[in-house]
Amino acid sequence: MSEWQKIFVQNLTVPPHSQRKRHLPRESIAFQCVLKYVEGNLIKQRVLEGLSEVEYQLRLSLFDITYRHFFGRTWKSTTRPLKAVPGQPPKVVFNETIYFHTSLNHPSIVAVVEVVAAAKKREGTHQDLSCGFGILHLFNSKSEPTDVATKDRGLQLYHGTPRALLHPLLQDPIEQNKYMMVIENTHLQYTLRPHPPLETMYHLFPENMLVSGLQKIPGLLLTHGETNDFFRKPHLMKSVTWYLDKLSINLYPSLEKFEEELLDLLNSERLLKDSSTVDGSEVLIQERRLHIGVHNGLCFVQMPQVVVLVPEAEVARGRSASFHRKQGLSAKPSMVGQALVLRSRIRLTEMVRHPAFAIVFQLEYVFSAPSGADRKALSISSLTQAAYMHSIRWTVWNPLLDSSSTEVILPLQGGAQQNPSHVLVYKMPPTSMSSEEVKQVESGTVQFQFSTNSEEHLRTSANSLSNTRAELLHSAKLSTPSLMEQPGQGSSLNAPCRALPLTALSPPSWGWSVSWGALVCQQELPHGGSSGGITHLEADLNPSSLILDSSASDQLQELPFTPVHAPIVAMGTQTGSSSSVLTRASLSRLHAAGFPEILDCNKEPAEVVDPADPVNFNPQREEADFLQSNEIILQFLAFTRIPQDGMGTTWPKTMYFTFQFYRFPPVTTPRLQLVKMDQSGTASSAASSQILFQINKDGTLRSESPGLQLKYMVDPGFLKPGEQRWFIRYIADHNLQIDIWDGDSLLLIGSAAVKLKHLLRQGRTAVQVHHELEVMTTEYEQDTTVMSGDVLRHGTVKPIGVYAVVKGRLHLSLANVGHLCEQRLKKSNSLPPSRSRIVSSHDGTSNFHGGSLFSLHTPGAKNVSQAQKLADVDSELAAMLFSRLQEVSTAFQHASREASVIRRRKLERMMMVRQLETRRGGAHISVLLRIQHARDLQIIDAYRERIKAESISSMLIQAITTNYTLYATLGTAEFFEFALRNPYNVQHTVTIEIDHPELSVIVDSREWRHFKELTQTMTTPVEEDMFHLQDNLMPQVYLRPKETIHIPFKYQAFSVDHAQGPAELRFNKGTEAAPPWKSSAMLTKRIKISFKANGDKPIAILSVNVEPQPHVVDQTFRFYHPELTFLKKSIRLPPWYTLPGAPAGMPGGEPEMYVRCSDPNIICETKKMGPGEPQDVFLKVAGGPSPQIKTFFVAIYTDTWLAAPIQIWQFYLHSLQRVDVSCITGQLTRLSLVLRGTQTIRKVRAYTSHTQELKVDPKGVFILPPNGVQDLHIGVRPQKAGSRFVYLNLVDVEYHQLVSSWLVCVSCRQPVISKAFEITLPAGGGKGSNKRITYTNPYPSRRMYFLHTNRADLLQFKEDSFEIGGGEMYTIGLRFAPSQSTGEEEILIYINDHEDKNEETFCVKVAYQ
Repeated sequence: MSEWQKIFVQNLTVPPHSQRKRHLPRESIAFQCVLKYVEGNLIKQRVLEGLSEVEYQLRLSLFDITYRHFFGRTWKSTTRPLKAVPGQPPKVVFNETIYFHTSLNHPSIVAVVEVVAAAKKREGTHQDLSCGFGILHLFNSKSEPTDVATKDRGLQLYHGTPRALLHPLLQDPIEQNKYMMVIENTHLQYTLRPHPPLETMYHLFPENMLVSGLQKIPGLLLTHGETNDFFRKPHLMKSVTWYLDKLSINLYPSLEKFEEELLDLLNSERLLKDSSTVDGSEVLIQERRLHIGVHNGLCFVQMPQVVVLVPEAEVARGRSASFHRKQGLSAKPSMVGQALVLRSRIRLTEMVRHPAFAIVFQLEYVFSAPSGADRKALSISSLTQAAYMHSIRWTVWNPLLDSSSTEVILPLQGGAQQNPSHVLVYKMPPTSMSSEEVKQVESGTVQFQFSTNSEEHLRTSANSLSNTRAELLHSAKLSTPSLMEQPGQGSSLNAPCRALPLTALSPPSWGWSVSWGALVCQQELPHGGSSGGITHLEADLNPSSLILDSSASDQLQELPFTPVHAPIVAMGTQTGSSSSVLTRASLSRLHAAGFPEILDCNKEPAEVVDPADPVNFNPQREEADFLQSNEIILQFLAFTRIPQDGMGTTWPKTMYFTFQFYRFPPVTTPRLQLVKMDQSGTASSAASSQILFQINKDGTLRSESPGLQLKYMVDPGFLKPGEQRWFIRYIADHNLQIDIWDGDSLLLIGSAAVKLKHLLRQGRTAVQVHHELEVMTTEYEQDTTVMSGDVLRHGTVKPIGVYAVVKGRLHLSLANVGHLCEQRLKKSNSLPPSRSRIVSSHDGTSNFHGGSLFSLHTPGAKNVSQAQKLADVDSELAAMLFSRLQEVSTAFQHASREASVIRRRKLERMMMVRQLETRRGGAHISVLLRIQHARDLQIIDAYRERIKAESISSMLIQAITTNYTLYATLGTAEFFEFALRNPYNVQHTVTIEIDHPELSVIVDSREWRHFKELTQTMTTPVEEDMFHLQDNLMPQVYLRPKETIHIPFKYQAFSVDHAQGPAELRFNKGTEAAPPWKSSAMLTKRIKISFKANGDKPIAILSVNVEPQPHVVDQTFRFYHPELTFLKKSIRLPPWYTLPGAPAGMPGGEPEMYVRCSDPNIICETKKMGPGEPQDVFLKVAGGPSPQIKTFFVAIYTDTWLAAPIQIWQFYLHSLQRVDVSCITGQLTRLSLVLRGTQTIRKVRAYTSHTQELKVDPKGVFILPPNGVQDLHIGVRPQKAGSRFVYLNLVDVEYHQLVSSWLVCVSCRQPVISKAFEITLPAGGGKGSNKRITYTNPYPSRRMYFLHTNRADLLQFKEDSFEIGGGEMYTIGLRFAPSQSTGEEEILIYINDHEDKNEETFCVKVAYQ
């Protein structure tokens, strides 16, 4: 046995599942897997009784979860002993490296690792015991390679053997199956990473073949410096070019008899297969091909060349017809026509001088068989006949390594034995009575001349090219121009080529590609291989591969992503109550203020729940509660101010709140007045509380009822069927976010969030809970400008500073009062039953009720129709008729509601004229009536002919139309299946056409199975690769005669009317048809799905009525941004599924997040920075002109198929007029803004978000004239350097409307410090300290100076201004206030001139000890 045969037999692999071959070919991906060690108790000791010399082995195989199919070749490691160290778990160290590559980049393709114990029995025989197995996922849900190379990863092992994966109960996802039992405290340590260097040697070993790093591959050398790994940095052996000339094939006993016997067998098989009689049509030989390729025992090094062989007799006839035969060129007379010859030279560039490299020859015949149409019309030429191929013979030749030129004769092989092409080959002749010499010849021989130099080739290149062109022309005349696809054949032959029609046929088992000058014919192969044409000239003249290789090196490598914007933490507001900042006396006065008491249905006080207590949630207990109506009460009680460090903040006098509870409409509360709780008791308190009071229309307070109380009644009349469970889950899991606004300036004070889980009654009549919520706002500042060169250097980016400020605390009471369900809804207004997700085309929902074309479709009526007069149906026809004018007039008046008033008046006037003419008529009335009747009959007949086709078509469409209604919410996928039946007795390929992009067919079987599991629709089957997608992406499905299949559909809408936000709900009491929960602002969509067979004829129509429903908003974000600019934000997702206490940087089983935005013009995506790292949502929004507010929603998912969002966020982007100010700290910068009046006169006032840094003039209320222009003067004096945003609102003080708004972008720099001082002061209260510093006027004239500081809370001046003469000295008196804490503070003293421009700046460094 030769070296090639040994390697070929030892490395046979199992191919992937046949369904995988149908997919388009993809680029192969290389992997490196390092199996390090197994740690834990692998096998129980009682199993090892009677065994000795126990060692362990790893086995690795590839597995297809979808089709439950093992493929490739199982790799086995060397056996290793178990090492047990006291105090540590037992361990088996392997450190084995495996390499492979695969093009099946699908999440279902996995690698299965099995741990096997190899032992010896007492009688000396060996036994292998399976200790467990694990599953390595090669690709993620996006079909991208899994990369876990950043750190070693532990693979959990399962009990049993990998053969259990073949059981039908183990469905995907495998790991979540209840039959999979994890081996406790046992894991396999491994790494898995893509290995791009392997791409250079793809041609040397096949796909899906697992090889060890030490395995020798023919054609591969060990890299210099490597000792034990051939594949880490592959080094290829040098290739040489070999030439084959004068190739011929002889078949026994002669070519004519061999082919005659072959055709007889094929014809008899065809007649037996089709059960038909002899009709004169026969199978014919159309072409004889030879595949020649270099094989290294593992695979073909390059795609084999395909050449066409011609019988020698035809070559001789062609020569005699074109030129005179030269003497001596003819063969012996007995041998003419008895061989298949090839006149061109074969050039093999991929040969390597290695004993395993061999040349493989395969002889293949192309046959043409008459189709069904040809049997009926035998006069049709063979151009329309279907073609198919069979392999006839093959052989392999191992050349000698040192040979350079020789003549070779090889015996051909056939029959059922393994061959490099893995195809079935025609049988061998019986050789039982033959001698050894005859056996070598009976199967046929191949003869050729072999050489390694190209001198002869260069001498004869011109002749061979000219001969080749002549042969190509001759071959084109003999070949058929096109080959149409015929059903029932084994190959798909649907890619015709004009120049080489027959050569467009590619072998069904090889994916080989050959270039032929400019004539390259490509087609898609049914087995998923490459495509190509077949040629006589074996020269690759296509330079496209060189272009591709050179362009790959020009690609720029992307650096690791580093976000420049610091993320905003979602749900960053403090949820739930925190420790109170009020004293017990203040809390007592707060609760004694007289807020409304919350009573249950028995008029008793509701049970008070401590917000710090845990909530034991039992959904069954909530659903079993006999008090099914829930009255949700919100009480806004008071607001506690918290002073800000270093700022004398002006607190609001009024405020209002905005929020959205569940899917109720968004709420904006009325303005509430803030009233001090006690005029005398809060002076010494750092935090002062103020009670909220409602304001009457005349501006007075409702002192009798403090606070604001809102109620929501959630009862079965409001909820949809089955929605009670959703509402309970919303209360248990969600937070209510509340935005707090200044009622005067209309500026956002901050936001607060409260958990709703304490509203779960759990069988109680009523519960209430009191919260003290932190009101927080997010402010931004930028310390350093990011330079373009710094972005690329790691760690040098200065992100925008984002910090949260606690503005105060909101005192809020929540309550849930249970009530008995009141049956207020009538039976006709009852909720629709829960519809099945399987829609049948014969379930009685068809629109057609039978009868005439003008049936009265009365709701609830049977399939009975009442005959009607044509004049009563069509008003235009009635106006044209002359007879029976009174009836026509009545019928027309009945139908005149649809006509215009002017047209109706003209027709009535015309009918009155005809009536008068009829009355004036004499004896000829009877004759005139007959004429009128005859004319009317002609008009009616013409009218019926005109509408007949349209009416019949409409009636037939109604007969095959099925209606289905679904209720959809934003971002949630609604799944259903339609039972499609083929009503014909022949098979059809049905095209599914949908007229709306939000409704689609589920073509992925994994997605289909996922939705069936979610909806528990397991009564219908799931088919793999059910649909075929056309170029226009309309899915097609094949139906057998009278077959019924289920087509899966998914409706999912991400768009919403952003101008209105969530639609308001309205209880419809007047109409019987509209359900009470239907939103009045959301319009019903009607989507038509047509199932069209061949010829564009519909066999069924599904009309889907979509009823949009309001959605739940989990969190609200508001951003203020300059107009006509891009807002770029990153929002950090909260760690919902991460385990508490998990170390940073380690994977904690967190799900992968997906986001979708309701506005397609907004860029919204999520990026994961690494295992165990948090995820951020990145937004890029284009802002509009001021004062536009852009509203959009973002849905967040944790499942790959985006079935239902776990969170829906609402975003408001306020576009403001931008004003840029560049200034110096401590110095006043003045500028003016232009105010434009509205249509009416208004009393307005300007408000700012930073009252200490931005001053306005006029300061108070002033009149804004209508349609006028007025200046608003502002002065900016920043307290610290950097960039920040200041908001400026112009508000109508009478109607509390926002007239105009600005975003002041302040860029401030630090002044030059001329002098610095240091002092030490005692900390911890007590009296302050007085100090003095001197200042000399540098000017010769008298000047006025003003004093300012950046810390007015720590430093006061004796005098805020002073005036001194030229060159005089002035002593500035300073008083430092006491500090409550130790530390150091830098206080700046600004000395400004009479224009408030900075003259000098002193820095005082104060150390509090």
